[in-house]
Amino acid sequence: MLHEKLSSVYDHVLRRNPGETEFHQAVREVLESIGPVLGKHPEYAESKIIERICEPERQIIFRVPWSDDQGEVHINRGFRVEFNSALGPYKGGLRFHPSVYLGIVKFLGFEQIFKNSLTGLPIGGGKGGSDFEPKGRSTNEIMRFCQSFMTELYRHIGEYTDVPAGDIGVGQREVGYLFGQYKRITNRYESGVITGKGLSYGGAQVRTEATGYGCTFFVEEMLKARGTSFDGRRVVVSGSGNVAIYTIEKVEQLGGTVIACSDSSGYILAEKGIDLDLLKQIKQVEHHRLDVYAGRAGKEVTFVPNRSVWEVPCEVAMPSATQNEITGKDAEHLVRNGCVAVGEGANMPTTPEGIRVFLEAGVAFGPGKAANAGGVATSALEMQQNASRDSWTFEYSEDRLREIMRDIHARCLKTADEYGMPGNYVAGANIDGFKRVADAMLALGLI
Repeated sequence: MLHEKLSSVYDHVLRRNPGETEFHQAVREVLESIGPVLGKHPEYAESKIIERICEPERQIIFRVPWSDDQGEVHINRGFRVEFNSALGPYKGGLRFHPSVYLGIVKFLGFEQIFKNSLTGLPIGGGKGGSDFEPKGRSTNEIMRFCQSFMTELYRHIGEYTDVPAGDIGVGQREVGYLFGQYKRITNRYESGVITGKGLSYGGAQVRTEATGYGCTFFVEEMLKARGTSFDGRRVVVSGSGNVAIYTIEKVEQLGGTVIACSDSSGYILAEKGIDLDLLKQIKQVEHHRLDVYAGRAGKEVTFVPNRSVWEVPCEVAMPSATQNEITGKDAEHLVRNGCVAVGEGANMPTTPEGIRVFLEAGVAFGPGKAANAGGVATSALEMQQNASRDSWTFEYSEDRLREIMRDIHARCLKTADEYGMPGNYVAGANIDGFKRVADAMLALGLI
């Protein structure tokens, strides 16, 4: 339930942002957590910090014209929401997917404020993208789109202003095209302007693996807090993209067995574990669906079309695909089948009903803004290396990532205890992330 002082804030958000359901959901989740903070810090309400955090500092929408290989002209829409810069330059990914509209970008940007705050690094929150669909497009078409997109975006970004990265539909290839166009237009080799770059031109070790590895480290800490580990656990990971693949890799390194993963066509069930090399070949090199994996893997792997992977019994669930993929019914099914921990590798992949089910059942639930913060944390480490003209080893970078995720876990637990909600990582993450941003905003005056 919302604190009485926050109900009017939420009503104002609904009126001011009609139809943006994902943004409404993200705002409500934070507001439901921070009610107890107002009793200890009335200055947040008096200065309307909360209202200010819910309103982006800047929203940019622009036209992206490009031509396909047949010469036909297409018009897409580009977005960049620069949400909050109290802690540092705006930082957050770019998503290329047909579902992208202003409400999606605002939900992601709002989440990014608190996720970035939790890392303890000096970065603000923002997000962007386009309703462009990269699937089915040639490499030259994707390059032309990226160049057109950056031709407008470049005037709004910079290493001290706004630093984009990748997200769904934007991988290392797209980042390369975007950075190349930025360099061409500005005549500056400003490598810190975008993260997720290739290692040959300023990228960081572990950045590709960071979100999946970081989420796994966070869940490892949740399990440790309960006196257990990944060892021998049956794990289900949704998705089969970058986050899912490196979640699977790290889970198996830590002793767990990933028995299922999914894509938009269905899921594969592999009781003896996923063949990671084959999965990488199918998904990252050949870009096929999972039925192709099942065909090559043999009789021990089953492909189940058009069904939810959450019907598979497991002890650890790691949603790594997209928002609102675990419903209340999915959560009830997971709890009945013995799930003890959930780590959100995707952004807001569990519905409010699903979160309630997990919390009431005593499941260790790591919300995305904490559990998947490893991606942006390593992006900030990439910025640090670019600024100092330095590069770190894979081992050192992974150690830094693990240290950051352990610190986020510890602060979430400590904050939840402090506010009378022991073990509630949702409350701990929201309150800790909010307080750091709110205190910075108070210090900076009325901005």
